[in-house]
Parts: sequence; C-alpha cells; structure tokens
Amino acid sequence: MSGIVDHSRYPMSKSPHTPPRQLGNGHGHTASPLKIFGHAKNKVNEIFKTITSYISESDAFLTGIPEGDNIVTREQLEEVKAFKGKVAGIGEVLSRDHMKVVFFGRTSNGKSTVINAMLKTKLLPSGIGHTTNCFVQVEGSDTHEGYLLTEDSDEQKSIHSVRELAHALSGVKLDSSALIKIKWPKEKCVLLRDDVVLVDSPGVDVSGDTDAWIDKFCLDADVFVLVANAESTLMQTEKNFFLRVSDKLSKPNIFILNNRWDASASEPEMMEEVRKQHLDRNIAFLVDELKVVNRQEAENRVFFISAREALTSRSQGQPGTPSPHAVLQEGYQARLFEFANFERTFEECLCKSAVKTKFEQHAQRGKTLSSQLRTIMEAVHEQSLQAKNRSITQRGETSSRLQFVSTQLDKLSSEIKDQIKLMVEDVENKVAKALNEEIRRLSSLVDEFDRPFHPDQNLLAVYKKELHAHVEQSLGRNLQAKCSEALLRAVDCTERDMTDRISHLLPEESKLQLLNSLPRRDFEIAYRLDCRNLCADFREDIEFHFSLGISSLVKRFLGPKCASRALRGYSNQIPPPLTPMTPMEPESYPVRQKNELMMALLTNFSSLASRSTVGAVVVVGIAFRAVGWQVVGVGLALYGGVYLYERLAWTNKAKERTFKRQYVDYASNKLKLIVDLTSANCSHQVQQELSSTFSRLCSHVDHTKADLEEAIASYNREAVKYEEFGNKAKLLRNKAGYIDTELNSFIKQYLKHDV
Repeated sequence: MSGIVDHSRYPMSKSPHTPPRQLGNGHGHTASPLKIFGHAKNKVNEIFKTITSYISESDAFLTGIPEGDNIVTREQLEEVKAFKGKVAGIGEVLSRDHMKVVFFGRTSNGKSTVINAMLKTKLLPSGIGHTTNCFVQVEGSDTHEGYLLTEDSDEQKSIHSVRELAHALSGVKLDSSALIKIKWPKEKCVLLRDDVVLVDSPGVDVSGDTDAWIDKFCLDADVFVLVANAESTLMQTEKNFFLRVSDKLSKPNIFILNNRWDASASEPEMMEEVRKQHLDRNIAFLVDELKVVNRQEAENRVFFISAREALTSRSQGQPGTPSPHAVLQEGYQARLFEFANFERTFEECLCKSAVKTKFEQHAQRGKTLSSQLRTIMEAVHEQSLQAKNRSITQRGETSSRLQFVSTQLDKLSSEIKDQIKLMVEDVENKVAKALNEEIRRLSSLVDEFDRPFHPDQNLLAVYKKELHAHVEQSLGRNLQAKCSEALLRAVDCTERDMTDRISHLLPEESKLQLLNSLPRRDFEIAYRLDCRNLCADFREDIEFHFSLGISSLVKRFLGPKCASRALRGYSNQIPPPLTPMTPMEPESYPVRQKNELMMALLTNFSSLASRSTVGAVVVVGIAFRAVGWQVVGVGLALYGGVYLYERLAWTNKAKERTFKRQYVDYASNKLKLIVDLTSANCSHQVQQELSSTFSRLCSHVDHTKADLEEAIASYNREAVKYEEFGNKAKLLRNKAGYIDTELNSFIKQYLKHDV
C-alpha cells in the first residue's frame, strides 16, 4: 500500500533516500517559538521585581511621613501595604507559571503515545485497552534522573513506579481525578526546557465527573489536544467534554489529532475521502459547535498522525528499539511530517496562548498597581507642595509680624522713655514745690508740737528727738497728701497705657498671661526726710539775753555772724588785705570800707566797755556832765525796768518759744538744702517704677519675638522637610511612569504582535 501525500502541506526532501531522522522525527528543530515564553517570563519577572522594590520603597517612604503632617492618609498607607501582598502573590505565581498542555480523548486513542512521541521516549504507560488510570503531569526537572511525586506525599519515587501507579492494569488503584507528577530531566527533552508541562488524562468515557476534571486540571491550561481515533468518527462523549470546557473557558485553544492514521495505508483508495470526512467534521465541531476559531484557523488545528510511528522513529538508536523500517507503514514520511507540523503549530499556538493567558493579566495588574501608586505619589507630591507653600506663607507672615513687633517695640520704647522723662521732671517739680511750701509753714508744724518743755539737757534731748519725729512725720504726711495721690494716679495711668500699648504687640493667648504676670502692688513714694540726722547739729540758745545789752545791740547791727566775730575780739582776726585779691566793682568798694570801719569802732567800743568798769563810769560821767543827773537817773531806771521786765518774762514758755523759733530757722535752712535731693529721689523712684514695669512688659514682647523667631525656624525646617517629601514623591511618581513604560513595552513586544 502506498499513501497519498499532500506535498504542498508537507514539504518532502528532494532526495528519495532522505534519512528517517530528518523526516520530522523531532531531532532537527530550528529555534523553538517556545523560547519566547521563557524570554517573556524572564522579562515580566524582572519588571515585577522592580515593582516589588518600588512598592517597598514607596511603603517605607509613606510610613516615614509623620501622621500629623496630613500628607498621607491612612487609606493610602493601607492601600500601599496591600499592594505588597498582591505583588508578592503575583511574583509567586510567575515563578510557577509554565505552558500547560492537556491531552484528552477516549480510552485507547493514543494520548499517552502522543506524549511519549513528543518526549521521544516511552515514559508513560501505553498500549491497547484502558492504560492510563489517572492524570499524569510531565514537567521538567534540573536533576539528571527523573522521579515521581504523588499528591499525598513529597517523597521522590522511582520513575519506574509510574507503571504501577498510573496503569489501569496495575494492582494499585488510584482515583481517576488523582494526579501523578513526573519530574523528567530537562536535558533529555527540549520541550520541557521551555517550561512546557504535558498532562495525560484518563479517557473521557471512564468517568462521568468530568466537571471536576475541568475545574482541577483545565482552568489554567493553555492548549487542549483532543486525541481522536482516525479509525472511527468523533464521538459525542468527546464533544460533550469540550463543550463543557468551552463553557468554562473563553475560546480555549484546541487541537484535534486524528491518531492511528497509519491504518489508512491499508486502504489507499479511500484515504482522501476519509481524510476529508474527518476534516470537515472536525472543522465543523471547532467552528460551529465550539465557536473557538474561524474556518481558516480550524484547518490549521486538525492533524492526521500516527503517534506510534512518530515514537518509533524518534526512539531509534535507543537500546532495544527496532529499526523503524520494519514497523512503519508505507507513507509514514508524510505522517511524520504531519506530526512535526503539528508540533510546530502547537508550539506557536501554545506560546501565544501561554504568554497571553499567563502574563497579560499580570501585566495589566502591574499597570493598575503602578497607576494607583502613581496616583498616590502624585497626591503626596501635591500635598507636599501645598504644605511647603503653606509653611513658606506662614514663614513670610511670621517674619512680617516679627519685623512689625520689633519696629513697634523700638518706636514704643522711644516714646515711653520720653514719657517717663517728662513724668519724672513733673514729679521732681511737684515734689520740690510741695516741699518748699511745707518749709514755709514749718513754724506751724513746730507750733503744733505740744510736749512738756524743760531746759534740762537730758529732758531737752528727749524733747528734740520727739520734735524731730513730729516734724518728719508731719512733713511726710503732708507731702503724701499733696503729691502721692496725684503721682500714684499718674503712675498707674502711665502703666495702664504702657500695658495697653504693649498688649497690641502680643498674640491673643499672651494678653491674658501678660495681665496675670504683672503683680498688682501698691506703689508708694518714700520721701525720706530724716530730720533727726538732718538737725543733729542743732544747738539751741535758751539763755537769757537782755535785748538792750551790748551783745544784743551788736548782733542787731552786725548780724549773728559778724557779731560773734566782734564779740570774740576783732583784733584776733587777720586783717584783710588793703588791696582785694579779686577785682571788685568800684561802687561796692567804699561801702565795704565803711562797714569795716563801723565794725572796728563798735568792736573797740565794746572791747573797752567789757574790760573794765572804768569805761562804764566814764560813759556815765560823760552822760552826766552832758544831760544831768536827773536825766541819767531816769534813763537808768527805765533801762533797769526794761531789764527787770525781760528777766521776769523769761519763763519756761518763753524759752520754749525761743527754742522753737531757733529750731524752725535751723530746720528751714537744712530742709532747703535737701529740696533738690528729695525731689530727685522721688522722681527717681517713679522712674524706677515705670522703667521696671516697662521692662517686665518688654520681656513679654521679647518672649513673643523669641516665639516668632522659633516659629520662623520651624517653618523653615518644615518647608525643607516638605520639599524633600515632594521631591521623593516626584521621584517615585516618575518611577511609576518608568514601570508603566516597561509594562507597555512588554505588552507591545509579547502580547500585541505575533510571537
């Protein structure tokens, strides 16, 4: 028998002696399209590593922003932390992602043989009858020897035990939905090197619970291969299964392999008719019933193969393998090329489907995450800029406030100093005026002193002490009555004015503190009239002095000072120089000479009268000779009567009056000397009171200025901090744009175009 080959679909070697190994036996593949999946997987893994790092950096940045700054909301923080979990889950899925192919068909249609042919070794149990009892998944391993894993254990079992566990004829019966994983060395199969996973299944006619199979093994499959029996037509059981698959998956990628096509070699005359019949029915199933592809695409999804021949051809050279020419039917070259064509088309479809199904969703989720993070960083950037602008504005307002307070304080200080100066001068004038008035009426104050007077020195000392106290208290009381009340009102008014003007420079919260911090104490002016020490040198003269006596007359004419000098003896004095040392006015010089001449005559006269009674006799004699004895007698009688009257009138009361008059004269002179001192002292007290009050008020302004300066420094620090936040947020925002660009590049390279 000879097979009819469609040379347009299956290019043949021009040489009739083409070696079997080049007849689509799987050993002469060019670069596999499956490599693209590996490249895409590496690329998307790199992108998601960048996303993971970016999210961690963003989370650390946002967590480091103080909550009180109102830059980041709690929802944004929680959202970013949730991103970390999402990306970690995506990364874990990506690390496990592979291209999954699931083979379905009725029992004994050759599903395991197809997989063995693709693996180029008889790994799975195959043969006539029902052989595969459960699902068997073949995936690559980096080990040199294959091993087997079951669902209930992580123990690595020998690869030979697959026949015992998966073969339907084995004594070990596994459930049809059980899964056995075979880890086969990648170095033995190029297909497994490219992250392809092949899943063999029991026949769809073995169990009625195919929905559980779909949920467990098909939802993450990239390609489905329906292995049909070319010796019969497509069965309804097979159709129903894939209809349920199509219901749960959107347009699954399905290939139909009409296996055992080598049987057509026995009936070459019917081959094309049978082929066309199978092809039409398969296309109708894919296009009309499943509606997963159009008719043109469906023609490239149906293949006529012989898995047994492909496995035999590809196993040549292995120990115990017979020569393919002894077992292959005529026309096998076309069937081998068909199988190779299936693999090529299958790889292209698998790669497209796997890249799209495995990575498109992750790429879109990555874009969503980067977009959401970009939005968050944009919001943080905007909030940082607004906070920075607020800090700069507040800093400017505070600086203006500080400048205003400083300027107003300087101006106010100058005005207050002038005000204090004027008030001090006014106080000084008022106190001096009042004290002079009190000095003029000092005699009245002294007359008001009513204590027993006695000329005894001990008693007189007590009398003077009490008089000093009386005068001091009376003067102080009168000065307070005249000055203190008005001065205190002026001081209080000035202090209130200072407080009111200072309070305008303080913030509202400091005004009450200002009023509470100023102690309300009654200011009193102390006049300090120490009459006791001031009049300590007072020496009273309460001895009797006849008013017509020589001494009294001399005092009356010369004054107390000149009289004392004359009575002590003018001759004892150093005569004045004839020519004055200091130039004098011409008209005053004769007057002075006349006074000195008069004083000299009286001095000499008094000296003569006091030295001997002879002088008195001489005087009387001269008078007697001039006027006569009668006149002299009468004069002496009158003189004696006056003397007697004055002597009798010199009582204790007269002594007291004389004492008080002498005290008033002495105290008045002394008090006049301290008028300026006392008034200056009072004005100084007022100045001290006002200055200390103003200093305390200024201290509050200084505290306010210090607070403003600290606020300015704080606003500066905040502006710098917010600028750093904004720059970091801008950098992370731009990084989100970079990640989005990378994802767009990935989508454009691997998802938008044919791979």
